[in-house]
Amino acid sequence: MLSLTDKNELSINHVPRLVIGAPHGRSGKTTFTLGLLRAFARQGLAVQPFKKGPDYIDASWHTAAARCTCRNLDSFFMNNYELCKSISNQAIDKSITIIEGAMGLYDGLDLKGSSSTAEIAKVTRSPVLLVVDATRMTRSVAAMVMGYQHFDLDVQIVGVVLNKVAKPRHEKMARASIEEFCKIPVVGAIPKDINLCIPDRHLGLVTSGEIDETESLLDYFADVICEHVDLKLIQELAQNAPILPRISEKSVPNLTKYSIQDKDITPKIGVIQDAAFSFYYPENLESLQNLGADVVLINSLIDSQLPWDIDALYIGGGFPEVFAAELEGNKLLRNDIRRAGEMGLPIYAECGGLMYLGRSILLSSQNYKMVGLLPFDTQMEARPQGHGYTIMEANNDQSWFSENTLIKGHEFHNSRIINLPPDVKFGYNVKRGHGINGQNDGICYKNVFASYNHIHALGSPEWAEGMVKKAISYHRTKRMKSDQVTGFCGYNEIINPKVI
Repeated sequence: MLSLTDKNELSINHVPRLVIGAPHGRSGKTTFTLGLLRAFARQGLAVQPFKKGPDYIDASWHTAAARCTCRNLDSFFMNNYELCKSISNQAIDKSITIIEGAMGLYDGLDLKGSSSTAEIAKVTRSPVLLVVDATRMTRSVAAMVMGYQHFDLDVQIVGVVLNKVAKPRHEKMARASIEEFCKIPVVGAIPKDINLCIPDRHLGLVTSGEIDETESLLDYFADVICEHVDLKLIQELAQNAPILPRISEKSVPNLTKYSIQDKDITPKIGVIQDAAFSFYYPENLESLQNLGADVVLINSLIDSQLPWDIDALYIGGGFPEVFAAELEGNKLLRNDIRRAGEMGLPIYAECGGLMYLGRSILLSSQNYKMVGLLPFDTQMEARPQGHGYTIMEANNDQSWFSENTLIKGHEFHNSRIINLPPDVKFGYNVKRGHGINGQNDGICYKNVFASYNHIHALGSPEWAEGMVKKAISYHRTKRMKSDQVTGFCGYNEIINPKVI
């Protein structure tokens, strides 16, 4: 008999879940996933979305569709314990969990399929629903599905969704072939529909917040799914998922706990988060908060100055080139950030944030002025200049990470840095990836660290600790300067003291 403790643990670890995979990219798994999330949400189900891999844009669409914050699962950054713990933590009060894969099911970094969707499915023991583009296939689709079933017997494919089905006869033959030869159900057959798509741009899909008709588009996806997919059967398949693996923290090497000892100061960290800068992993902001920091949101498009009491600034990635005119137009904030950086405010910037801190962004038609804190310009190119997972080694020209620390991250940018002086200091040596020039990344100036490299806090927990420590140190320095200037004043008065 199970004890009460065992029953509680079984309940916590029993998470109804499915991985949405596909034979290849552009099979339709993202639009299917979005329609499925919205359909479940409209039924009143609490659904938790996850996205496999380093992806901000699909995750933003998941969040909008499910009305619940999407999380990322990535075995390049996260160990097995963290993968399973993330699912357990986020899905504990949810009815169903949906994990969208990336690329083809078995596509990874090497012949072993490292960092593939299949690896996520195996580590978390999550069943897979395979979305298949059935264009110009009938009986052959069963052979393809059977190959995916037998390629890795540890991957449990429990159902198929046929996408881009032409006619009823097409669906009938493909459905019958899969159910006869593969012995798994076809849970839906979605007809060809040119409206089942999201607009693209150079880094992939546009973000959900940029489209006025986001809600109507997601509802349309859901309408299609409700008409052509068996939602009840999908729920049953998810309910039959095995319990999550129980991985002890003690079995995970180098699982370091970070904490800040100074309990007397609550540092405030400004985060520029808006349409221009929207690439933030939730875990990054949560890590700062878990270490005792208050997070203050700033809008680079409409706010005219930094909050007077912030102790550090975090500028994530996004599309500053798309909003270059608006960013240039907000001269007051740009000047405020430049002054703050010159006064020693700790500033951490990734990709789009790096571009924003430079002198200008050069588009084909026009140049736009940016903050001007760092001595370079950014040139937009037609093709990616850096794309994929990265490994960076911290050097002694920076103070954000311990020297020789290896930082795992990712990059995806169509811009390159130009007009950079030869004496600039870099914080990273590139071990994998491109960074700024193929050898270095992370421009360092005073308390500024700006790089193309994106990090995930679960893979680099020392990042949050370093930022909070810098914020606390700056808070003390700022308070001392404040006492010297006026006896008591705000942040902006320290930067630009009033005449009294």
